Amino acid sequence: MDFNDIYEQFQPKIRRYLTRLAGQNEAEDITQEVFEKVSRSLRHFKGESKVSTWLYRIATHAAIDRMRSPSFQRISQHTSIEESPEIEDRNTWSDQIKTSTDQTLIQKEMNECIREFIDQLPSDYKAVVILSELEGFKNREIADILQVSLDTVKIRLHRARTKLKEALDDGCDFYHNEHSVLACERKSSQILPNMPK
Repeated sequence: MDFNDIYEQFQPKIRRYLTRLAGQNEAEDITQEVFEKVSRSLRHFKGESKVSTWLYRIATHAAIDRMRSPSFQRISQHTSIEESPEIEDRNTWSDQIKTSTDQTLIQKEMNECIREFIDQLPSDYKAVVILSELEGFKNREIADILQVSLDTVKIRLHRARTKLKEALDDGCDFYHNEHSVLACERKSSQILPNMPK
C-alpha cells in the first residue's frame, strides 16, 4: 500500500477522529502532522499491526501531545462549542446525516451536552471512550493503538464511563419528548462540574 492509497482511504476518518478528540480548531493541523509523519515513516512500517491501528496510534499520540500543551489548555478554556463549525452535513460525534429540523436541534443539543462532558475527561480516558464508542474499535485494537495492556484499556473505559455517567446525571435531566425522542435539558446550575482527574 503506498502513501496516496493510505491518504485517500484514511484521511477523512483520521480527521473526524481528531475533531472528536482535540476539537475542530486543532483537527486540520494535527491531521496534516499525522500524514507528514506517515509519509516519512511508511518505509519503516513492518506490517506487525494493521495500517489502521498504526495510523490511529500516530494520530492519538499527536492529539494527546497537543492537548497537553499549555497553548491548547489556554485556548480550550476560551473556546465554546458553538464556535466550532460543523463538518460537511454529518454530525461529527454520531457521524449521522442530519435529519429533520426538530430532530436535528434535539440531536445537536444532546451531542453538545455529551461532548462537553467528554471534553472534561482526562485525555487518556477521552481517547479510550472515543476509540470505543465513536470509532468502533474493539478493546484489543484500542490496546494496540494506545500501546497499553488490555486490562489497562478495560480499566480506563470503566472509569471513563463511570465519570461520564456521574457527570451527566449531575448536569442533565434526560426525558423523552412528545415524539418519543430522547432529549436532555441542563439542570438549573448550567455549570459543568470539574471532573476529578
